[in-house]
Amino acid sequence: MNNTESLKKNKDFKEIYSAGVSYANKNLVMYIRKNGTDENRLGISVSKKIGNSVVRHRITRLIRESYRLNEENVLRGLDIVVVARIGAREKSYFEIESSLLHLMKLHGILVKKLS
Repeated sequence: MNNTESLKKNKDFKEIYSAGVSYANKNLVMYIRKNGTDENRLGISVSKKIGNSVVRHRITRLIRESYRLNEENVLRGLDIVVVARIGAREKSYFEIESSLLHLMKLHGILVKKLS
């Protein structure tokens, strides 16, 4: 993730939850807010309701990798928070990537069309 930092502070997550715009599908919820810089910041939240730490970390890795591989197609200057829903627990990489791209299209943050 060359042009993207990680969001780690609870304060940043709360600001994006309150001021950001959200869209959801059955696997993920995505919050977006402009940050006024030239870089994106990505935060991933996976609740304990989803499963144990192994399951939560797997979902986090799948979301991060899906974002990384599509990063060049995303507009710059955004704070992005992705929240996993319970439906994401048993999903494959391709289903998570499809959900992530679907939410990016709904937000209108994809620069070019993907095939």
